[in-house]
Amino acid sequence: MAIESSCDDTGVAVLRGNEVLSNLVANQKVHSRFGGVVPELASRAHQSNIIPTVTLALEDAGVSPNDIDAVAYTNGPGLSGSLLVGASFAKSWAWANGIPTIPIHHMRAHILAHFIHDTESPSFPFLCLTVSGGHTQIVRVDSPSEMEVIGSTLDDAAGEAFDKVAKLIGLPYPGGPIIDKYSKFGYCNRFIFNHSKVDGLNLSFSGFKTQVLRFLQKILSENKDFFSEGNEQNLYDFCASVQHTIIEMLMDKLIQASSKTGIIDIAIAGGVSANSGLRNALEKMAQSDGWKIYIPPLRYCTDNAAMVGMVGVFDFEDKKFGKLSDVPSPRLPDLRQSVE
Repeated sequence: MAIESSCDDTGVAVLRGNEVLSNLVANQKVHSRFGGVVPELASRAHQSNIIPTVTLALEDAGVSPNDIDAVAYTNGPGLSGSLLVGASFAKSWAWANGIPTIPIHHMRAHILAHFIHDTESPSFPFLCLTVSGGHTQIVRVDSPSEMEVIGSTLDDAAGEAFDKVAKLIGLPYPGGPIIDKYSKFGYCNRFIFNHSKVDGLNLSFSGFKTQVLRFLQKILSENKDFFSEGNEQNLYDFCASVQHTIIEMLMDKLIQASSKTGIIDIAIAGGVSANSGLRNALEKMAQSDGWKIYIPPLRYCTDNAAMVGMVGVFDFEDKKFGKLSDVPSPRLPDLRQSVE
C-alpha cells in the first residue's frame, strides 16, 4: 500500500508488483478560494481524508489489511504538516500490522511512475524533465536507485510560474491548466518575453514573472478593459505567449542536456507534464531529432499514490526499509538522498 500526502491531495494506492489495483485521490477544493494551497488547511484535510481513502482503496483493490506486505509513503519534499499526517499514519498502520515501511522521495516517485504496468517504460539511461508547482529539474536516470540532478531551477518552478501569471490576470487557482486551455485559441508570438540567461543546464523563472508583471502593469494602465468580456482574443494570445515562452525555456535546456549526455531517451514527469504544449514540443523533437519520448498517462502526472507505490516495489525488492524513528522532511536536498 502507498500513501501520498506531500501537498493538498490525499492519495492511497494498492499495487501488486507494478500492477495498480487501486489508486484513489481525495482532492481539497477549499484552496481555490485563497488562490493557492493553505498549509494549515491542507494538513487538517489530510487528517479527515486519510482513513476513509485507505478504506476505499483496500476495498477497490479487493484486498484485506492482512494481504499488504509493506507501506510506502512520501517522506518529502513537501508541506511539513501534510507530510507529517501521511507519514504518521503510514508508520502507525504498518507497525500495528507488523509490516515494514518504505519512505519515498516525492520527485523520485514522479520519475519512476514510468514503470507502472500500463505505462511505456524508458530504457536506462534516460533523461527525465520533472516539472511541477514546486520543482523543475533535469535528471539523468541510470537505474531505479541511481539518479543525478544535472539541471535545476535556481528560484521558482515552472508550475509556480504558470500559476502566478494566471493569478495576475485573475484566473482561479490552479491557473496552469487554464492557461494551457486558453493557449490553444491564441497566437503564441503576439507578445514576446525574453528568456532568463542562466549558465549550464539550470533555469530561472523569477525574472520571467517580473517581466510579465511589468508588461501587465503597462498594458492595463493604457487599457483597463484589455482582458475584459469582448476582448477574449487578447486573453488567449497572452496565455499562448506565456506558455510558449515557458516551454521554450524548458526545451532549450532539455535539448542541451541531450546533446551533452548523448541520451535521446527523454521522459517527463510531474504535474506540468500534463501540459499539452510541452507534450507537443516533445513530439516535434521525436520527429525532427529522433528522440524516444516517454509521456505518462494523465492520471500519473499529478500527485498520486501509485507512483509512490512503484518506488516502494523497487525498494521492497532491495530490502530498503524505513525505521519508526524516520521523520518526514519538507526539504529533502537531493534525489540521491533517497537512494543511497
